[in-house]
Amino acid sequence: MEPKIQVSHFTLGAYFDTGPLRWLYFLILISVYVLIVSSNLLLILVICFNRTLHEPMYIFLCSLFMNELYGSTALFPLVLFQIPKDIHTVLPPFCFLQIFCIYSYVSVEFLTLAVMSYDRYLSICFPLQYSARMNFIRVFLLIAFSWLYPLVSILLLILLSLPLRLCDNVIPKVYCDNYFIVKMACTDTKLNNVYGLIITSAIIMGPLGIIFFSYLCILKVCFKGSKQTQQKALSTCGPHLASIINFSFGVCFEVLQARFDLRNVHSVIRVILSLYFLAVQPLFNPLIYGLKLTKVRVLCKIAKKTKTNVELN
Repeated sequence: MEPKIQVSHFTLGAYFDTGPLRWLYFLILISVYVLIVSSNLLLILVICFNRTLHEPMYIFLCSLFMNELYGSTALFPLVLFQIPKDIHTVLPPFCFLQIFCIYSYVSVEFLTLAVMSYDRYLSICFPLQYSARMNFIRVFLLIAFSWLYPLVSILLLILLSLPLRLCDNVIPKVYCDNYFIVKMACTDTKLNNVYGLIITSAIIMGPLGIIFFSYLCILKVCFKGSKQTQQKALSTCGPHLASIINFSFGVCFEVLQARFDLRNVHSVIRVILSLYFLAVQPLFNPLIYGLKLTKVRVLCKIAKKTKTNVELN
């Protein structure tokens, strides 16, 4: 048995020496982060301050954009802090805080996308009953569940990992990951593994099952419906489907990378792909929804023109 150690810090082992290029990477990442914050914040403000957008679909979108801010803030500040350094360490409290934020971000993202698919299912399959079924109370309860359930579930996951005695302190990533901390444990981790498997299945398979069922019903209605119904479904469901596919790709690759030995893949590619679901999704969603949803696009243009006129005056 390997000797147990008292972990005073974790070392993030996926960083590699880039010399002067580190400042180029720093500038690229800080630009991406600023773009993520500004684009998501703009759309949140547009939805909040325009009463014409106070509909279930846009309220769910607002929750989605808030989650993008939450997830990207869990990643970028630490990465930006680590890039200029020669020794990449992080204290355990900050490491577990980052794990909590990133894991809950993933869970909230999947649940929010599932809730949005259910909303589209009601809108297209039951248009006459939509207002009664998707009332304010139900919208509030769905959003509350999509946030509270992940936060409580991931908190329990963290509480199971905190008491573990570790044989190592090197996490082979650019951010903290609970899976690798459990792998470094010298004590029995059966409970951690079982709970982790249950949570992973609930976070990924549960929402994907809801999404699959919702779109199966939507497709049936579209095949039987008029051309107008098909166009409505395409315009409202297209961005949502694109978001689901993009996020699922990033998360699936991250799961595969953690479970299988991918040392043959170049380290730069591994790092980029491990950051995909945390960096690209928060950029992708405001872009795809801002371009595809007419109301949001028009109101963004009005807000921009109003700001320009104020500055000129």
